[in-house]
Amino acid sequence: MQADDISRVLGRYVQERTGAGQVQVLEFTRLSGGAIQSNYALTVQCVGGSLPGRLALVVRSDSPSQVAISLTRDHEFRVMQVAYAAGVSVPEPLWFCADLSLIGQAFSVMRRVPGTASGRELVRGALKPQQAQALTQQLGRELACLHKVRPPHDKLPFLAAPTVSPALARVAQYRSALDAISDAHPTLEWSLNWLEDQAPASHDVVLCHGDYRTGNYMVHEGRISGILDWEFSGWSDPYEDLGWLCSRSWRFGARRNPVGGVGRKEDLFQAYEAVAGRKIAPEKVLYWEIMGMTRWAIIALQQAQRHLSGQETSLELALTGRLLPEIEFDILDQIQYMEAA
Repeated sequence: MQADDISRVLGRYVQERTGAGQVQVLEFTRLSGGAIQSNYALTVQCVGGSLPGRLALVVRSDSPSQVAISLTRDHEFRVMQVAYAAGVSVPEPLWFCADLSLIGQAFSVMRRVPGTASGRELVRGALKPQQAQALTQQLGRELACLHKVRPPHDKLPFLAAPTVSPALARVAQYRSALDAISDAHPTLEWSLNWLEDQAPASHDVVLCHGDYRTGNYMVHEGRISGILDWEFSGWSDPYEDLGWLCSRSWRFGARRNPVGGVGRKEDLFQAYEAVAGRKIAPEKVLYWEIMGMTRWAIIALQQAQRHLSGQETSLELALTGRLLPEIEFDILDQIQYMEAA
């Protein structure tokens, strides 16, 4: 379908869901980013109905190729509903459509929030020091709020709880993914062995975002306006989200600011602890940072394979695979740091 055809269909869909007497499509454009999902900005003017006036929306559907562990659009939408109900700053999820006859794919619709999600912009001067500190604290509070959701949950029956410790479950998952790649990667094999040997003896299980990092939250006037990209959500150790956020891979060159390139761990931890009511063990965060970097290295390899196989020809996917040496260096450096501590 052409973009004009899709926009007309979506306009009629909004009219049906809102009961508006008339809906005029003002804007329909593809949003940047989204290697796994396709996101479109849809702006409509509704006359009457449940949401009268100008309505800024995001329509989210699958891209041509998928990652096996990514949630379906239906499941992602339901996770967002639970997070929104828990008070997390999520763009309000409005509707999910499973009817493939409309635009050829299932899709979800949510409100569009203002701001930028550009990691490089946020870490390179877009935030004043006080804003960066406040944003880091908000990241901690938002995450602690999400982590109050625990299994079982009647709205999330499709999320399987790990049968072993979340750390060992991740090691097994990433080892299987690495085995499916034909080339040998001894650094990653060694990292997985180290992670298995050093897996925390105790753990908790909560609802985790799964991709909580700079680049996946919108910032408007120095504050988070919406946390995005919930397709990797699941039941896991809360330290997985903390480690992913603090991983060197997501600092966008601002290495002196370990929390996503924008702030200090002390601010993140204090804000998290105030809402969660429990202390953070910094060494567990460091462990899960190594887990996160190992995960990102394997994802980079998988993204490159999507390009090289011809499944989805993309310069972005091809360049992602070129990140591997830097990620491997960071893994080895951090393991050495932890063993020397």
